[in-house]
Amino acid sequence: MNKNIFFETIKCEDYEVFNLNFHEDRVAKTIAKNLNLQDYIYPPSNELLRCKVVYDESSILSVDFFPYKKREINTFKIIEVDELEYSKKYFDRTELEQLFDKRESCNEIIIIINGLVTDTSIANIAIFDGDNWVTPKKPLLAGTTRARLLKNAELIEKDITLEMLLNSKKLALMNAMIDFDIIENYSFTYK
Repeated sequence: MNKNIFFETIKCEDYEVFNLNFHEDRVAKTIAKNLNLQDYIYPPSNELLRCKVVYDESSILSVDFFPYKKREINTFKIIEVDELEYSKKYFDRTELEQLFDKRESCNEIIIIINGLVTDTSIANIAIFDGDNWVTPKKPLLAGTTRARLLKNAELIEKDITLEMLLNSKKLALMNAMIDFDIIENYSFTYK
């Protein structure tokens, strides 16, 4: 895996670029360098776009825009692994893609490491515990939407066990494109 190339996925709509400061914060943490992403992102249309900014430790390598259509996600295959390193948004997602390929008939996977819920292949996760929305204390990747919701005290960080996940009444996925998407009718496959 090439650990020296990274990317950001940034939501653009009506020529607006969303949550740029959180993306810039993550880039700065990733490469220990501040990049003003606004200098590089010029949405070509007013439609909902996924902007993909690819960069390395010294510069922006490419900026591309893709029309975005949200995936339907409501069935989850629970995948347990001993370890997985994805603390930075690496361009090479081979390990995540290999896990995603194990989803069988499910739409998405939920990755469990050492008995604790981390993330899905494309989003951070939260469960509703009856009082609060709780997100894993140790996600695979500290997402930008997750960071914003934690800063606004809309989420609480806590270790989430498999049992807590299986007993949850509501589940939410969050990433730059879908924001905080609550899923009420969902199922798990666990073998």
